Amino acid sequence: MSEVDLSLIKEFKDPIKEEHTFLVEDEAKGGRLDVYLRQKLPQLSRERIKTLIEEGYITVLYSGLHLPVVKGLKPSYKLKGGETIVVRIPMEKEYTLEPKEVPSEILYEDDDLAVIFKPAGIVVHPAVGHLDDTLVHGLLLKLKSLSGVGGELRPGIVHRLDKDTSGVMLIAKNDFSHKKLAQDFKERKIDKEYLAILYGRLETKEGTLDFPIGRHPVQRKKMAVVKDGRLAITKYKVLKLFKKATLVLAKPITGRTHQLRVHFSHIGHPILGDPIYGGLKPDVLRAERLMLHAYKLGFHHPRTGTYLTFTKEPPEDFQKYLQLLER
Repeated sequence: MSEVDLSLIKEFKDPIKEEHTFLVEDEAKGGRLDVYLRQKLPQLSRERIKTLIEEGYITVLYSGLHLPVVKGLKPSYKLKGGETIVVRIPMEKEYTLEPKEVPSEILYEDDDLAVIFKPAGIVVHPAVGHLDDTLVHGLLLKLKSLSGVGGELRPGIVHRLDKDTSGVMLIAKNDFSHKKLAQDFKERKIDKEYLAILYGRLETKEGTLDFPIGRHPVQRKKMAVVKDGRLAITKYKVLKLFKKATLVLAKPITGRTHQLRVHFSHIGHPILGDPIYGGLKPDVLRAERLMLHAYKLGFHHPRTGTYLTFTKEPPEDFQKYLQLLER
């Protein structure tokens, strides 16, 4: 078989850290490109592979000299067998956090910590695909100090809320409070309560969801109820029933990734507006975002030991959605 002409591959301004070339085996025919590369390059997440494809760092060439490159390449590209895949991984750019005006509200602040309200639609800290306009950028502008325990890109962040979840968050202003609060989260000493609008009528007025959660076996960006997952417990209480929806107060006892979203989806009542876990339903009023709000946070102050409780009513979009369901 002739060698592939690598001169067909796009040139890049960013320096290339490493390069990999794979000849697709016949038995891989029919598989997805992103899944194939995840197996070949386990050090790269599927999200990272998707980004590299979209930015043109991954190229598929048909075997043979000077034959055309596969154009309009997507992560879902179906392998034909016999192609050559060239993966170029660029050098990571240096990144510096700069204070910016990002919407949030300070509910309480002292020398050790702050309690803030995070609106929906805001990512908590910088990550691939979200390097600007995160909550952290705003906190750097609003607060005089933040702990450094969480790393350069996560100053002050003791816990997180998903991008489309609104609500109360706890921020550490120094390393002492960060370590103490992080330990309290780990030991389940911090009380959290959420308001969630679920699909369908949840007739059981209150209950406990005890289903282990782990990474989805196929869709690696998702979490799922899996047999060998980690302990995950959620208590809930129905507050109001609508024609095709239910407002609940949910209390996660454990703190697994996407816990409430996974648990309620598992029992057939996904949180409305959730595009990942089945919350977009054609027979109910469409929600513009995930209908999940971190309503209450209770904790012992890391320095004084005093128990503090903070609540924040749901924002206007959440309230309006409830009013529309009422009608």
